[in-house]
This record gives sequence, structure tokens and C-alpha cells, in this order.
Amino acid sequence: MTRKRVVVAGLGDSGILTAIRLAPHADVVGISAKPALVSGQELGTRLSRPDDWARDYVIGFDRFRGLDGVRTVQGTLTGVDPVARRVFLDRDDGTSGTEDYDTLVISTGVTNGFWRRPTLQTAADVDADLRAAHERIARAESVVVIGGGAAAVSSAANVARTWPGKRVDLYHPGERPLPAHHPRVWSHVKHRLRDFGVNVHGGHRAVVPDGFACDEITSGAVQWSTGQPPASADAVLWAIGRVTPNTGWLPSDMTDDDGFVRVTPDLRVPGRPGVFAVGDVAATDPLRSSARNRADGLLAHNIRADFAGQPLRSYRAPKRRWGSVLGPQSDGLEVFAPGGRAFRFPAWSIDRVLQPLIVRRGIYRGIRN
Repeated sequence: MTRKRVVVAGLGDSGILTAIRLAPHADVVGISAKPALVSGQELGTRLSRPDDWARDYVIGFDRFRGLDGVRTVQGTLTGVDPVARRVFLDRDDGTSGTEDYDTLVISTGVTNGFWRRPTLQTAADVDADLRAAHERIARAESVVVIGGGAAAVSSAANVARTWPGKRVDLYHPGERPLPAHHPRVWSHVKHRLRDFGVNVHGGHRAVVPDGFACDEITSGAVQWSTGQPPASADAVLWAIGRVTPNTGWLPSDMTDDDGFVRVTPDLRVPGRPGVFAVGDVAATDPLRSSARNRADGLLAHNIRADFAGQPLRSYRAPKRRWGSVLGPQSDGLEVFAPGGRAFRFPAWSIDRVLQPLIVRRGIYRGIRN
């Protein structure tokens, strides 16, 4: 029997995990604008401790044992012909090309600030971006973080803990940060922020300057539409959750009004046989949670079932966000369950158990040193 060809468009966390699971069963081609996995996770650690962050979150594709049978192509996607089952791309060498598929997995993610961009980059470009953001924060005597999600809270906490002499202020628009998490999570995290010296200001909604994409660290005054006096700092980090799906290469009938890929409960794109979507780009639920809930396993099962003409399973989204908020700290790593309960990994276990055994061997099925 001829093996099916699967094209995975986007090799972030969801795309890589899906490709790894499908590699034993199909000919898999992965397309990425980056030369490696460059994760969008743990922004606070990325800003404050870039070497520690890069060790765990920037991983060359050739280091993944599960990708040994996967052909990776570096390039940017420019279009798709769903009838001919072909995608179009511009490669990193400046040439244009196509890749044919039996099944297409759309996992191109979203653009969200300077830390998640779909631009074509070399390894040197990735490293330069990482260093530039870190040095920009390191030079500042005062830092304002705007936003109420996990990226904003994590950034404020890690900056304050890494540089105790800085003034760090977190401004968020609602009654409490982390509104998508269980209330118990903020009840716990707020004490950690206080211990780190972060000043928290609720009820502040920032005025975003015209034409500003919130994709760089700025300085100076921030105006508030909620009436408070302006706030200013040497470095202003915008983490307001303004995400843009990376779907400009797709026909408009495959996306919803906000540009996210429309999917049925089994992660298929309606009306497009052989096309699936997963991760932040997929409109699975209001939180678009498939990226953080290991839907790669379900997707791989459904693709194989689709090959065999068997029934597909449905994705069931949790109602709240869960997982790490502050990232690894010197006293360990706290992970929150959907019900808000915290589980702590001791500091010694992060490099001895969590990363090598649970993440690298268990989740990614082996990563070479």
C-alpha cells in the first residue's frame, strides 16, 4: 500500500508533535519559517534568562529523533490549492516551490508581539532577537508591563526577580490578572508578585497608538483610556494579547471573521477534504486551547482514521487555561491544574527529571544533546 503524504504547515510545538506522531505511518514534510523550534512559551524566562530559555525552547529540528523520517523545508507559505492538494512557498534560498499532499495540517500559529513572528529567520537572527530584547530590559531602570494574561504576569515576575533593583509595574485592564485561569491561580500568584516587588495596578486599559502593532519594547509615557494619569518607564512591554493568526496564505472561506482556521470538532476544516488544523491558529473554542492540551495525539489518530475510512474522535476543550504561569524559579516550578490547584516540581527535578525525562524523552520522544 502506498504511503500517504502529509504536509505539516508550521513547525511550532503543535506541528512538531503532530509530525513526530505521524512519521511512522506516512511520508511527512514539515514547513517552517525558522531553522528550529522557537517556542512562544515562557516569555518571562526568555526576557530575563535567555541562555536558560534557549536551552529548553530553541531546538534544532535535526536534534529531534522523532523527526528523523520527516523532511523539513525552511520557507514561508504563500498559498494553497485545496483541489490539487498542493501548497506554495518561498524557500529560504530565495526560490519558489510547491509541496503536494494527501493530508494538510495547518499549524502556522499566531503573531503575538516581538516573541512570536512568522518571519523567515536564520539561527543567527533568532539569537540576535533573543539578545536584543534581554539587553533592552537589562538596561532599563524602570519597566512597565501592560497586560493581564500569563505572558504579562510572567514577564513582570521574572524581570523583578532577576533585577531586584528595578521598578517593575504591571498594569492590567480587569479586576484581576489571569482571567482565563481559575480564580485560585491569581490568589496564589499575586503573593509571589508581591514577594518579588512587582507593583500591580488593576483597571488600567492602555491606549494603543495608531499604527502600533505592539510588537516592540517601547519607552516613555503610556496613556490610559480608563482615565488614570499616564505612566512612564524606560522600557514598556506590551503583552496585551493582541494576536494575529498566520493565515494570510489561506483562502478566506477556510477562516472565520477573525482569521482563525474554522474546524469541526474532529479538527477537520469543513468543506476541505484532507485538511486539518491544530494549535493557536485553529478556532476550536474561545481559548483556542488545542495547542496547550496535547491535541496532537487526537489529530494524529484522526488523520490515520481518515486514511482508513474509520470514525474520527472529537476534541474536548477545557473551560479554563492551565499550566505554568511564572515558569521555572530558583525554588522550583509550579504548574496549575484547570481547577486552580498548584503542583510543584522541586528545583532539583527540573534539570534531572522534568526536562530530560518528561519533556525531551516522554513528550518529544527523544532529543539529542
